[in-house]
Amino acid sequence: MSYYFDVFGHSLCKTGEELCGDRFKVYKDDERTIIVLSDGLGSGVKANILATMTSDIILTLLKNDVELKEVIQTVIGTLPVCKVRKIGYATFTFIEIRHKTNQFQLVNFDNPSTIWIHKGSLTELKVREEYILEKKVRIAVGEFSRGDFLGMMTDGVLYAGMGTTMNFGWGWKEIARFVEGLLITGDRNVRKLVQEVLKQTRIYYRDQIGDDATFTGIYVRDKKRLVVFTGPPVDPALDRTVAERVLKYDGRKVVCGGTSGNIIAKYLDLEIETVTSSMTHDIPPIGKLDGLDLLTEGIVTLSNAMEFIRESGGDIYRLPSGSDGASLLAKELMAADRIRFLVGLQINQYYQNPILPKTMSIRKNLIRELMELLQSYQKQVFVDYY
Repeated sequence: MSYYFDVFGHSLCKTGEELCGDRFKVYKDDERTIIVLSDGLGSGVKANILATMTSDIILTLLKNDVELKEVIQTVIGTLPVCKVRKIGYATFTFIEIRHKTNQFQLVNFDNPSTIWIHKGSLTELKVREEYILEKKVRIAVGEFSRGDFLGMMTDGVLYAGMGTTMNFGWGWKEIARFVEGLLITGDRNVRKLVQEVLKQTRIYYRDQIGDDATFTGIYVRDKKRLVVFTGPPVDPALDRTVAERVLKYDGRKVVCGGTSGNIIAKYLDLEIETVTSSMTHDIPPIGKLDGLDLLTEGIVTLSNAMEFIRESGGDIYRLPSGSDGASLLAKELMAADRIRFLVGLQINQYYQNPILPKTMSIRKNLIRELMELLQSYQKQVFVDYY
C-alpha cells in the first residue's frame, strides 16, 4: 500500500550568524520523495554557500535519475577539502523513497546517524560501508510501514550543550529516546515533533547556539484527501455528474459557493442551513448540509482563505482559529495532502471583471493562484473544469 510521507525540517542558526550553514531540501513527485540535508564546514556565509551547493548538486542528479555511485562521486569529487582538518567542506545525508513500494535508500557522508522508529520501536538501520574516492560512505536500505518515523540531523543537534549543560553533548542515543518518547505519547505530527527536538536543542545550548543545528523528520501515514467543488458547470446537465463526484469522493468534501451548494442540496433533496454565527464583517456565513464537511460562500471566502494560508507560511498551527468560513477552509486545505478541485466555468456576472475576456473568469484565475500556493507547500493538487 502507498502511504504519504510527511516531511518537515527546520534549523537553528549559530548565535551571531545571519545565515545558516546547514541546508535542507525536499522534492516530491508522483513516484518518489527525495530529501537532502547538508552541513557546510564552519558557519556563516561560506558554510551556507557550500551546503547549498552540495544539496543542489545532489537533488539535481537524483531528480535526473543518475546512478547512486555517480551521484556520490560527483559530490565528493566537486567539494574541496579543508587543508588543515583534511575533511570535506560539506557533509550530507540524503534519502530517496519510492512511493509504490515504500522502499528507501539512504546515503550518509559524515553526518550523524539517522534515527529510524520502525513499527513502534527504535530500529537499527542495516548499513553497509563503501569507499568512494577514498571517502567512507554509509548506505542503508529499508521499507517503511505506516506510523514509521525517520529523523536526520546535523552535528549541531548531536553536540548540543557540550561543555555547558553536559560534558559530551546531547548524544545520539538520548536524542533517539527523546523522539521515541514523543511518538509513544501520541505526538505524531512531524512539524511539532521536529520543533520539540529543536526546542530541546535550544535548551541545552542555553539559547546560545554553538553550531548550526538542523533536524529533519519523515512521518509515514495514510494520505489525507480533499475535494473542493466551486462554481456551477457551464452546462447545467453536468450538475448531477459533479454532485455525484463530490459525494462519492474518498476523503473530505468541501463546497464553496451558494449556487454550488444548491446543486448538491438539490441532488440530495435537502435544505441548506445557514450558520449566521460564523459570519464576520468581511466573510459570509457558512452553511450546513448532510454529506459535506464544509459549505462556504465562494469567491470572497476562497480569497480570504488563500491570504490566511500565505500569511501562515504554510504552517497549519499559525492559521486563524476562528469559526468563519475562510479560517475553516484554510485549515481543510492545509490539513490535506491530495486536493482535487472541481471548478465550474459558468460566469457569475457579479464577480466578472469587465476587462477580462468572457472565457477568463475571476474564479478560474483565483483557483489557479491557490493551486500554485498549495503546491509550494508540497501538496498534490489537481483540477477538473466543467
